[in-house]
Amino acid sequence: MAKAYRKDDFDYLISNIEKADPRVKKYLQEAGYKKWNRCHSPVNRGRMMTLNIAKCINGCLVEARGLPMYEFLEEVRILFGFWNCKNTEIASYTSTTLDRRFEEILTLNNVKALRMTMKASSTYIYSVYAGRRYIVDLENGSCNCARFQIDQIPCAHAIAVLKSKHVKDFGQYCSEYYKPNTLVKTYEVSIVSMPDKKD
Repeated sequence: MAKAYRKDDFDYLISNIEKADPRVKKYLQEAGYKKWNRCHSPVNRGRMMTLNIAKCINGCLVEARGLPMYEFLEEVRILFGFWNCKNTEIASYTSTTLDRRFEEILTLNNVKALRMTMKASSTYIYSVYAGRRYIVDLENGSCNCARFQIDQIPCAHAIAVLKSKHVKDFGQYCSEYYKPNTLVKTYEVSIVSMPDKKD
């Protein structure tokens, strides 16, 4: 349910939950759908559905938690500095238009698009048939599957349309956040070393 792009899909899943145990539905409603569900979220949370980042960091700092405060903070600084350098290096050596993960998504969507047919309604609006009808609006970067506008990367339906228009570079229809230059900017701020304990 957390990953549902469309409210219809979410409603179907939540009705199944309610049939199994109405208390679970009530609990999820009280927690607030917009806090954990993609299609109810008032902001774009991005593609990654992760657990609390603090859990990830805590997992890396298990041994450091037993240290005195200064040494603990130094371990945190070293960890974040290492991640920062590693991610900068990976992003700066990327030669593709998009980050590797997003290139893979485009490739997968490209394969799915092979089985689809489409009919133009206007220069930018198309009906795409893939077991059901999807409406793609290239001008607004949207599809009624909701993946195009939420993920900000062309869904399989949009790629089918773009291929029919002989577009080969789908990168211009992707968010700037997925491009290596933007990823490098994410890690521009350096992690400053702490002075020696005596200082």
